[in-house]
Amino acid sequence: MKKYHLLIICLTFFSCGKTQEGYIPDVAVNFTSPLSDPRLNRLSSAGGAVAIAGYGVAGLIIYRKPDGSYAAFDRCSSYQPEKRCAVTVDDPSLTVTDPCSGSKFSLNDGSPVKAPATRSLKSYSVSYYNNEIFVSN
Repeated sequence: MKKYHLLIICLTFFSCGKTQEGYIPDVAVNFTSPLSDPRLNRLSSAGGAVAIAGYGVAGLIIYRKPDGSYAAFDRCSSYQPEKRCAVTVDDPSLTVTDPCSGSKFSLNDGSPVKAPATRSLKSYSVSYYNNEIFVSN
């Protein structure tokens, strides 16, 4: 019986701490700002997008959808995320581009629209209350 317990403990010990390659790491995100903040000026109309540095893995992209709701994504490209290549907002702001690989992603849902990326951008929760926007995970 002791051998089985030792085996279970060893398996548990050696299986912990492994990271999955090719995935954007989980980091705490807690961004709050009034929509009157000049950095968020482009969010005043549908289809507007802004890049915010200092949050997430490579920064945030906040997008105002045509229906008036908001979406937020990490700027870290899902293609080879270990490189931490930050996507940039295209003009018009319907997509973002990974300057390292050329991959493109839809701002509506973060899904890849141009190869080589096959995974969506990491998304975050967005809420809007009393003229303030909150992005978190």
